[in-house]
Amino acid sequence: MSRLPIPATIADAPAASRPLLEAVNKQLGVVPNLFRLVATSPAALEGYLGLSGALGKGTLPAQTRERIALAVAEINGCDYCLSAHSYLAKNLAKLDPAEITANRMGTSNDPKADAAVRFAAKVVRDRGHVGEDALKTLRSAGYDDAQVIEIVLHVALNTWTNYINSVAATDIDFPLVTAGKAA
Repeated sequence: MSRLPIPATIADAPAASRPLLEAVNKQLGVVPNLFRLVATSPAALEGYLGLSGALGKGTLPAQTRERIALAVAEINGCDYCLSAHSYLAKNLAKLDPAEITANRMGTSNDPKADAAVRFAAKVVRDRGHVGEDALKTLRSAGYDDAQVIEIVLHVALNTWTNYINSVAATDIDFPLVTAGKAA
């Protein structure tokens, strides 16, 4: 059971959060627990959706964004995010099980994506204090400076969701995947 109360329905959320949750429902066809939890703070929900939406307009492919989310969730030990992004990686990004496992390990079977996932994992593990070699490796794989910034922001956004779900012990409403169990 979640340690922070999750509004059971959109109507149970604060009034300022309801239109945002309606938009999530329209887009996804459901409002996952994370969104209803964050809706407890309308400002937090607006910030989360705003940054997420803006990054969705970036130049990183959806598959790479999911790969990064999987690596970050595994490193941070967030079962909620690992479950959610495993589901999204399989069903929306169409990543195969071997790729999802590689992503959880901080790698990718795709050479270009591998550079991004490894860099993202390094950013998490080194808390942003990556060296010049890490940047050179990422650039040599074809990523430009704007994409470096997007990768770092994806790490930050995913870390934020990992932390809120870990603090809240958010009830998992996706098929369960447990951190540390990658095959």
